[in-house]
Amino acid sequence: MLLKAVSPNGRKGTRPVTAVIFDVGGVLIEWDPRHLYRRLFDGDEAAMETFLTFVCSTTWNLMQDAGRPFADGVADLTARFPEHAARIAAFDTRWEEMVPGAIDDTVDVLAALKAARTPLYALTNFSAEKFALTRRRFPFFDLFDGIVVSGEVGLIKPDRGIYLHLMRTYGLEPTDCLFIDDSPINVLGARTIGMDTILFEGAASLQAELARRRIVSDVDPL
Repeated sequence: MLLKAVSPNGRKGTRPVTAVIFDVGGVLIEWDPRHLYRRLFDGDEAAMETFLTFVCSTTWNLMQDAGRPFADGVADLTARFPEHAARIAAFDTRWEEMVPGAIDDTVDVLAALKAARTPLYALTNFSAEKFALTRRRFPFFDLFDGIVVSGEVGLIKPDRGIYLHLMRTYGLEPTDCLFIDDSPINVLGARTIGMDTILFEGAASLQAELARRRIVSDVDPL
């Protein structure tokens, strides 16, 4: 397959596509702690948002994504917020309730790329413990030729080191890769090492971007 269009990053000319690289959470699976915590807070949105901002925060969760065991993260927070002990523990023990399912339309695009014999990789910020559970749950992970999980390598996006680790591990060249993520900062991180990128805003727009790049021409419209 050949890229013949000018990408948003200014790459011109015709290049072979070595790989398409997918993020996981927010692109292929629907992950959001609110799916669980709306129940735990009985629908009190304000209290839930305060808890997710100041207790089980994004920054705290990223430490598990970077390799810290969940048991250690839970113990740290429980010592600081003992009044929330049960809700903090639930972030670990009821984690799978935060993932109601796959984003099926994006999985269809992934399957179409696989059918077109496009090499596929995943690069995800994910706890190693929780990724093991998630991989068993969703068969589409078998479509990937390789997966790099932040919690397994001790690096997280947008650290350029994790993108370079993916390149070294699978013998890829950044300028021959297309990276898809729903986080603008992670997309920017990929661009800094020379990858073409798509900011994921839905399966239909992703398909349009892939068609514009002429990576595949036989994906049925969603």
